[in-house]
Amino acid sequence: MRRIVFSSTGLVLLALIATVAALSYPVWSYADRSGTGLANLNSGTVPTRWGPLSAADRDFITRVRLAGLWELPAGQQAMERAPTEAVKTAGEHLVQGHTFLDARVREVAAQLGMELPSQPNALQQGWLRTLTADTGTAYERDFANFLRSAHGQVFALIAQIRANTRNSVVRSLADDTNTTVLDHMKILEATGFVDFDGLARGAAASATASPTGPPPPAPGATPPSAAPVQPGGSYQP
Repeated sequence: MRRIVFSSTGLVLLALIATVAALSYPVWSYADRSGTGLANLNSGTVPTRWGPLSAADRDFITRVRLAGLWELPAGQQAMERAPTEAVKTAGEHLVQGHTFLDARVREVAAQLGMELPSQPNALQQGWLRTLTADTGTAYERDFANFLRSAHGQVFALIAQIRANTRNSVVRSLADDTNTTVLDHMKILEATGFVDFDGLARGAAASATASPTGPPPPAPGATPPSAAPVQPGGSYQP
């Protein structure tokens, strides 16, 4: 597998991921964000025929729309420039995926009586301007890393919404969004320009807690193989 390392890409990704992480708060400032989590959930939730619609649900719907507003034109641009076949293919996936998702999110918003934004936000517009001004390898690198980083951030949000929403319409949208975003992440990685070290450093810089787990393997050690889980087995303390 071809691996490309750019000294400047990691710094770009650190700034990008930190900015996107800051945007993990709701797009709009909901009045129910003070107090306890349960109080916020209750005060920010409205009833619908498909189940309660929370502030987090509404934020997710808005983000799906915003993603399409900048990623679809970014995909169209990649198809037109087509510097490599891999970038062209990624652009095609972006256009197809977000054309589908935009139709879905507009349908969902209409069902729930929600207003959607009509333009990308300021940060997304800045990414589009950068891509438009880029040429050559810089364009390919920024295209792959801007979009892969943005998709990685929303991927975590989708999981949270899918696990916790009480609204069946939002749950269905999360399913469709998850499928599309995962496809886009894979096809962007296939360009060979994604800086995984930069992504990992950016995620670590924006993390609020360190994960816990078993100690790292000792160099040269060969641990015993784990026994397969057997169906019908019983737990023995």
